[in-house]
Amino acid sequence: MSTTLAAVQLLGAGTPEAPACFDIALDGGKIAAITPASAPPQRRLLAIPPVANAHDHARPLSPTSFGAAGKPLESWILRLGAIPSIDPYLGAAAAFGRAVRGGCGSIMAHCTRLNGPMSPLEEARAMAKAAGDIGARVTLAMFMRDRNPIVYGPTDAALGDMPGEARAEIEKVFCNPMPSPREQIARVDEMAAACEGPLFSVQYGPNGVQWCSDELLEAIAEASARTGRRVHIHLLETPYQRQWADQNYPGGVVRHLRDIGLLSPRLALAHCVHARPEELDMIAEAGATIVTNASSNLHLRSGIAPIGEAIRRGCRVAIGVDASAFDEDDDALREMRLAHFLHGGWGFDETISRETFMETIVANGRFANGAPGTGAIAVGEPADLLLLDLDRLDRDALMPVEPLDLLFSRVNASHVHQLYVAGREIARDGRLTGVDHAAIQNELRAQFRARLPQKAGFIGAWPLCEPGIATFYKERMGCC
Repeated sequence: MSTTLAAVQLLGAGTPEAPACFDIALDGGKIAAITPASAPPQRRLLAIPPVANAHDHARPLSPTSFGAAGKPLESWILRLGAIPSIDPYLGAAAAFGRAVRGGCGSIMAHCTRLNGPMSPLEEARAMAKAAGDIGARVTLAMFMRDRNPIVYGPTDAALGDMPGEARAEIEKVFCNPMPSPREQIARVDEMAAACEGPLFSVQYGPNGVQWCSDELLEAIAEASARTGRRVHIHLLETPYQRQWADQNYPGGVVRHLRDIGLLSPRLALAHCVHARPEELDMIAEAGATIVTNASSNLHLRSGIAPIGEAIRRGCRVAIGVDASAFDEDDDALREMRLAHFLHGGWGFDETISRETFMETIVANGRFANGAPGTGAIAVGEPADLLLLDLDRLDRDALMPVEPLDLLFSRVNASHVHQLYVAGREIARDGRLTGVDHAAIQNELRAQFRARLPQKAGFIGAWPLCEPGIATFYKERMGCC
């Protein structure tokens, strides 16, 4: 398939007064040529790399719609038990579609809970089909865990005062036996053999150190080294996880990951909000990737990550939407801006420039997701391009303004004109080209409304559960 994007602008080419325009030829999934425009532009368009969303969960709808807003992660994550099962194809297509509309070309889907009643393998196949229909590059990291299903410690310590029937409702959702480490690794490898293709890949997805035994983490490290398969894990997201890690790994949790062989260039670490300078140094030395999630960290009251310090210390940094963009709309362009506002530097001291930040998070995000290329708009790179409508972006049109200024001051999903992945147009002016996204979301909402009564027992037990969760963390891991 060959396509030419006619008379588009590139960042840094020309001047605001006399912008340079180019024709970009796409052929065979690659950028085949970039030449001066053969005709004047009919519409002002700016071509940039699509955002790489390097940490997300492909949640069908916002957890706020299920009563999960305004809670710290340790309570919020349990409230997700109110979400009933639905068709996993619909759930994945809805999530991937929102990501594409928000400017993403590469998406990490860290599946931390199954959506449907079928086997995990069948669910993975449904997700792969949804990704293919939409046309984005998707990486699936399937959850792996085997300890601490309710709190970071004994369940009795948090649920001991609950009435028996209500406690049973909570435990029915979370306290199910998990397969052995060997079986969990085999499950991921089976998914990879069944589902991987040019635009869809599979990674090991341990939920986090507090949810994975040392035996499981060591087995994942060995499997990753043996197969070359990448690993995606949460690390030090909240103050409570920091305190738990210090209690259980007095020698240092990052050092422990290094010692067992998990800390490597194949590892992506989501959040690292409470990582310390010496831990950032170890992460940088290992070549692992930190994926920061600015909006999610604010929504879940986790904190502001030391990303500026991570960049200064040489860490590979990417960004993720984490299914909790600032307006809960999966807008990765706004997320990119917010991350730079928080971590780009203060006053006249610049930690990282805007253009370098964008180039870096795209390249590192693609690396973490296992997507090919760096995302640069250059001959020979994958034909992944995001075209923004400069006329809408430059809404006042008073004087020539650098496109980079407009980009980092106000760009969001509403400015997306087209998105190409591997040379295929997958979005145009807010609509997906491969599926009817509005119909998918409407059908998804109808399924949730019909099935939500199945969760009446859990929802009724929740008010009796949440106080015990809060007390557990305040008394055992008070952080402030």
